[in-house]
Amino acid sequence: MVDFKRLGAFFLIIVITAATIVWTSPEIVRNIKLGLDLKGGFEILYEVSPLEEDQEITTDTLRETAFSLEKRANVTKVSEPEIIPEGTDRIRVRLAGVEDQEQVRSIMKKPAELTFRSSDGCEDPLDYCKVELKGSDFKEGGASQDYDPNTNAPIVSIELKDADKFYEVTERLSSADLMSEGRNTLAIYLDEERLSAPSVNYPISGGNAIISGSYSINEAKELAGIINAGSLPVNLTEIYTQSVGASLGQLSLDKTVKAGLMASVLILLFMIVFYRFPGMIASVTLITYTWLLLLVFYWMKATLTLPGIAAFVLGIGMAVDANIITYERIKEEIRSGKTILSSLRAGSRNSFRTIFDANSTTIIAGVVLYYLGTGAIQGFALTLIFSILVSIVTNVFFSRLLLYLVIRSKWISKPSWFGVKEAEISEL
Repeated sequence: MVDFKRLGAFFLIIVITAATIVWTSPEIVRNIKLGLDLKGGFEILYEVSPLEEDQEITTDTLRETAFSLEKRANVTKVSEPEIIPEGTDRIRVRLAGVEDQEQVRSIMKKPAELTFRSSDGCEDPLDYCKVELKGSDFKEGGASQDYDPNTNAPIVSIELKDADKFYEVTERLSSADLMSEGRNTLAIYLDEERLSAPSVNYPISGGNAIISGSYSINEAKELAGIINAGSLPVNLTEIYTQSVGASLGQLSLDKTVKAGLMASVLILLFMIVFYRFPGMIASVTLITYTWLLLLVFYWMKATLTLPGIAAFVLGIGMAVDANIITYERIKEEIRSGKTILSSLRAGSRNSFRTIFDANSTTIIAGVVLYYLGTGAIQGFALTLIFSILVSIVTNVFFSRLLLYLVIRSKWISKPSWFGVKEAEISEL
């Protein structure tokens, strides 16, 4: 007697899954960020070295320099640049979708110019034409996010190399004449972009000052980082450059997608021919796996590259392996003379250990690659790790849920539906 309740739950899950995939896939695919090898652009690996002999390149130095490069990349209107410190003295820059590469490279390599400007002597009080302080006037790492002791509001604390110079500037700007004209502002500029415009209300001695305003904690940290980056005496040397044209990147993407679709169709046909009904369920779970992995990329705002797609395809292969191991174990149990339900339970239980061990070792290898590798290797490793985790969810647990519902509904009861002939079944 067919249990229509379980059978209905099976088909309802299939319909909901299919509808969700069809409804959300266009939005997900359209908004996945592509790497420069698929979209076009270029990658530069910089070696960071000090301009001064007594300067030491630290982790903070790399981080602040990378932050400065990111601000400069944003000025060039590059969408979502990837700027990553690597090792002890290197920074990797990836800029996708860039047309004029030489212009961007010249802008990126030029040190960002941080200046503090006033309108003293300018025609317009809002025209900050006079440079009062430069980034080199500040102590390296001397800016930090802090809190106002009276209001507990986020502020930026800064230290200067020459206390007398800073006192002279603040004494002049806080004079009665300039304050009455509204010229007591010391605007902070990165190149020609004004970042902040705090007022100077009194002379500041000791070489320590605070920049207050309506800042959030993140805004105060960002401003402190810019000031620190502007005071870093570092030199950037290109040691590696990779350039990919937009048309070549699009061609790579088109060929990769076409090859992936062809391989997927062949895999689905293989599963259906050799494993019959379980193969159909495997096809559903593999499609769900692909969608769910793309969804993970979409949520993480991760960049999809050619090595990432290679890991993606490898993950599909491992997902197929998980299904094959499970279904072969189930077929062995059916051949031994057990019922379909008993074969499902025994086959699932015995296959899980093998699947878990195989996937665990691959995840360990992926973690090692991620921590020891750089650039594209890290992208490959991260995609591989996520693909395995998603595979376990879809091609182990989800697949078994669907099989369990169908078998318990007694709609599928013949061994032939599992690719087992009657003559192959042993008598108990």
